[in-house]
Amino acid sequence: MVRPYTVTRGRTRPSDRYAIDLMFRVTALDTDAAGSGVDHAGAALLELVRRGPRPVAELAADADLPLTVVRVLLGDLAEADLVRIDPPHRAPVGGAAADPGLLREIVDRLREIQCL
Repeated sequence: MVRPYTVTRGRTRPSDRYAIDLMFRVTALDTDAAGSGVDHAGAALLELVRRGPRPVAELAADADLPLTVVRVLLGDLAEADLVRIDPPHRAPVGGAAADPGLLREIVDRLREIQCL
């Protein structure tokens, strides 16, 4: 077992250039590049990202690494221009999701389930 501080070379957060949240979506920029200069943990994470865009939380779970380690490694990969890190897309305000009647119905059903 390798200690997390060893994987990140003692760093506890990515560079100030990247604020990486749980739901940010990570996308590989060049799926064919070898990723030279990337250490073993970074290369393993990059391989997960190359399978398709994924949220940071999912990558951490699949890589079986602490979230702080994944954030540091993703910051390194982003600085090497191997991945892009985007904030989650927000649904536009309005439409069915903002219908007060629908929201009340959902809350009522959840309360019914809780009482069972």
